[in-house]
Amino acid sequence: MRAGDPGLAVGRLQEKLKIAPSTLSHHVKTLMTAGLIMQKREATTLVCHANYDVMRGLVNFLVAECCTDVAEVSCKDTKSAA
Repeated sequence: MRAGDPGLAVGRLQEKLKIAPSTLSHHVKTLMTAGLIMQKREATTLVCHANYDVMRGLVNFLVAECCTDVAEVSCKDTKSAA
């Protein structure tokens, strides 16, 4: 998200997060499967790009569903967050 439209190379992402390559690979694969990120090869580098439309949809869903089963809803104020 912070990298914006240019995305972030997988190697740089690993450096920033300070996690093992296998752990990063697992999480990247999960995010790709969910459609939250995409990967593009640029020469020999894999670059991760956020899928902002899917992320926005997820956040809107979470906000809409927040506390829907609670009688006294204290988080309705969060509906304006999205």
